[in-house]
Amino acid sequence: MPDDFGFKYLLISRIFRSIGLIFVTISSPLYLKALGYSPLLIGLVFSAVVGFTAILSLSLGFLGDRKGYKKSLMIAEGISTLGVLLLVITPTSSFTLLALSLMLAGITGSATGMRGLFSPGLTALVATNWKEDFERVRKIGLLSSVASLSSIGGSLMLTFMDYLPFGKIGNYKFLFFISFISLILSFTFLLFVKENREKRRIKKEKIMKKSSLKYVSKVILSNSIGAVGIGMSIPLLSLWFSLFYHATDSEIGEIFTLNYVFMSLGSFLATRIKGNILRLASLTRIMNGVFLIVMALSPYLFLAGLMYILRGLNAGFGAPNRTAVNIKGISPEDYGTASSLQGLATRFSQMSSSIGGYLMEINLPLPLEIGGLLQAISGIIYLKLFRKDVEERSIDAETKTVQ
Repeated sequence: MPDDFGFKYLLISRIFRSIGLIFVTISSPLYLKALGYSPLLIGLVFSAVVGFTAILSLSLGFLGDRKGYKKSLMIAEGISTLGVLLLVITPTSSFTLLALSLMLAGITGSATGMRGLFSPGLTALVATNWKEDFERVRKIGLLSSVASLSSIGGSLMLTFMDYLPFGKIGNYKFLFFISFISLILSFTFLLFVKENREKRRIKKEKIMKKSSLKYVSKVILSNSIGAVGIGMSIPLLSLWFSLFYHATDSEIGEIFTLNYVFMSLGSFLATRIKGNILRLASLTRIMNGVFLIVMALSPYLFLAGLMYILRGLNAGFGAPNRTAVNIKGISPEDYGTASSLQGLATRFSQMSSSIGGYLMEINLPLPLEIGGLLQAISGIIYLKLFRKDVEERSIDAETKTVQ
């Protein structure tokens, strides 16, 4: 089996996935707003999307541990592709079908470059194919960098909205179709990705080993607190820019484009800078929250946009290190279930997007202020929970290397 397990094809797949899914993620709140729906109702739709994706992710995690993580990736990709196709052909008058389309598309979480990266099975696949901590950081960093840079394609599509000839709603429909084509290409390149199935322990536990469950419980606790904050603030961020600053689609697209450029740079730097993965993961998470709070306090679109761009740099650098921490104390045969349980808790917590929509109707800065505070707190908790675990495992790894 080749050493890279078809890594280049996984990179290409993430390129096309980011282009397609990022546009749908950014534009869907604006699309629903253009159809006349309120922030509260849009937030409720996103909550339903998050809940559905959480359950799907857990199911695919169980499947991956038993049948292979590549299969999980393929199924998830296929469902997302179907969802975007339905979004193209669904009549604008059918709110139920619109919500179903977005649920299948899986536009959960934040409209960052990371959204174009992760799908059920990816983290487990990387952990299975590459064993050493920094190599995992390097692979995730490269994937994150490529996905973030490619997300520019999705955000640039939004900047073209004002120049297309099909009318406001027709323009969205046309670009949704382009997103569908991108996801088809993403699915195709996944076919060439390999998975390391050698010397893999057959899973005997119904769920996972006790040691893995204990470790993943800590991940879930810290991630859930931050995810509540992210759910309040990030999924509807394009809508927030529109309502708070009366920003146009093109201006919003430009902000997200620069965010993805700097997020890609941050992810690339993570592949070059080797340090304490826990401290880097914790500090960057705290700073992600601080940037949101500063954005909420900004009276100017330019300043808020700048803070979001710098947040992209910070988030891009932190994500690969955080991924390495999240799987460090988990047994190899539990990678799929563990990553899916983490995703389940995170996505359920991000159902707070409905609260974010409600807070927007009360006071527009509130979702970012509260969301940023919660994310900063989660970074502090993250450091306290994992300091002992990560240090002990790092010492053990060094001892085995010396021997």
